[in-house]
Amino acid sequence: MAEEFDIESETVTVADQLEATATAFFKSSNRPVILKFADVVYKVRCRKERNFLKNKSRSDEHLVILNGITGMVQPGEMLAILGPSGSGKTTLLTALGGRLTSGRLDGTITYDGKPFSNSMKRKTGFVAQDDVLHPHLTVTETLVFTALLRLPNSFSLEEKIAIAEAVINQLGLIKCKNTIIGNQFLRGVSGGERKRVSIGQEMLVNPSLLLLDEPTSGLDSTTAQRILSTLLELTKGGRTVVLTIHQPSSRLFYMFHKVLLLSEGNPLYFGHGSTAMDHFSSIGYAPSVAMNPSDFLLDLANGISSDESPKEPTLVKKTVISAYETRIYEKLKGELQEIRDHEPVDELKNREFKKWPTTWRQQFTVLIKRGVKERKHESFSIYNISEVLITALVAGLLWWKSDISHLQDQIGLLFFMSGFSAIFPLMQAIFTFPQERMMLQKERSSGMYRLSSYFMSRIVADLPMELILPTAFVTITYWMSGLKPTALNFLHTLSIILYGVLVSQGVGLAIGSLVMDLKIATILSSVLIMIFLLAGGFYIQHVPRFISWIKYVSVTSYTFKLLLGAQFKPNETYPCGGGGGDDGIGKFCKVEDFPLVKAVGLENQFVSVVAMGVMLVGYRFIAYLGLMRIGVTKKS
Repeated sequence: MAEEFDIESETVTVADQLEATATAFFKSSNRPVILKFADVVYKVRCRKERNFLKNKSRSDEHLVILNGITGMVQPGEMLAILGPSGSGKTTLLTALGGRLTSGRLDGTITYDGKPFSNSMKRKTGFVAQDDVLHPHLTVTETLVFTALLRLPNSFSLEEKIAIAEAVINQLGLIKCKNTIIGNQFLRGVSGGERKRVSIGQEMLVNPSLLLLDEPTSGLDSTTAQRILSTLLELTKGGRTVVLTIHQPSSRLFYMFHKVLLLSEGNPLYFGHGSTAMDHFSSIGYAPSVAMNPSDFLLDLANGISSDESPKEPTLVKKTVISAYETRIYEKLKGELQEIRDHEPVDELKNREFKKWPTTWRQQFTVLIKRGVKERKHESFSIYNISEVLITALVAGLLWWKSDISHLQDQIGLLFFMSGFSAIFPLMQAIFTFPQERMMLQKERSSGMYRLSSYFMSRIVADLPMELILPTAFVTITYWMSGLKPTALNFLHTLSIILYGVLVSQGVGLAIGSLVMDLKIATILSSVLIMIFLLAGGFYIQHVPRFISWIKYVSVTSYTFKLLLGAQFKPNETYPCGGGGGDDGIGKFCKVEDFPLVKAVGLENQFVSVVAMGVMLVGYRFIAYLGLMRIGVTKKS
């Protein structure tokens, strides 16, 4: 597959083949899947504090989230999981998608009689409730980049782009195909279009099983109906669709083939939506007035009865659960045994689903292109540019044409530059991984790419964007101030500053990946920066021995030492006043004897370079280990 691509031009070249390619792709669909789940129980461990006076220890207890959920969905059917907030809808959907990473899951969940596997993972689409999308990418760019990462190499570059275009057509996104996604601060597509884009990302792999968490959340009734109508059309192609929904309108309710009603993790009803009201009427619960079926079901799930003699919520729930066990459960278990699963397919035909869909190099290349398109807007925002340029101009004016006769001032400028080269990139970098955590979880859970390819692409793509503004800062400040006006000294100083920027960026990446909480990460970074500055060698030269080790982990300390070496040589002198005379004796002193310079030293420059190199790699390695803690789907 070609490594270089241009979305607009490639889309035009495959326009004539779009319909044929899309038809062939969807006809070669993954086999229909029968989803069965029987007696599913999910528990999480919670620690309960005991009374301090009686017992100081803690006791581990298990909280039951799902309690014996049973059901089945066949190809061409859409199952809606209903229930009030906290009833376990999302947990059940996550379990069906093989995405639970903690807790204890009991019972059986099978896909054509087989447990969840890597091949099934490739045939499953999962749409989360929150639409996690890159705001600065257009609809077309979003789906094309996803296609390049998720579709296997059995498809050519042109075919992958054509399939993305076919999904755009299928989901009715043609009018907004060149509109950016946007977010709460950036105007983009509408809420319904965002949801269809999220669905489209999963449709790219032509899934046999499509799972959606609250696909109509936050949408008006008309837009919600359009989304469900689209899902209903997808079932006609033989797909199995399962979704959670909180309180659908009556018009939406009757679009579901099957309904599963939950209350506090317990099943209250499973069956056709059209027969739900009859079931509850047969056990004495019928609405006193005409009402939306879903409203009535949610009232029962909350223990609210609409009859003339109100009952206790606990009694209502017990009655409904008992009716489920006696009238539905046994019959449902029998149906699960009667329905035969599809015959197993030769695994050789699905060998492209066993491993990653694309090579490491392809993932790396696509992620770099996507990353540059998305993050260039943030890196070169008006705020970042203004911050750097204004700081550089003010610093240049403050140190305007100062020369070596004002050695104290020049040393202060070098320390300021070393501090700025640490603060600016570090504070930018701490936001990197916390902001992308949800995106990383989503894409890694779908098996889109390796963590290593993502991490390396993130590091490489950020290099030019993170170095341009510091280069502008050094260029303006250096030539406005009185530092040595030679190209060699300037380039030497610039290289040191950029080196320090990269090391400080690594510190920020490590903090962000380990903490993953922006407020805590910001506080921790601020404290760390203050420590680096205090130990940098400018504010204090006589540091107590028991705490002097801090300078060995201070990025600012090493950068400051290298900057001094870039400007001054060991035998260089400066006017220091004193006695007069034509021979100049007493008027000049060695720079290396100046107290600030002497405390830091001009020797062992190579040691500082090596130390920063170790930190450059070490902090990024720590950041990578921090990212490995982010939960993704466990491999079977």
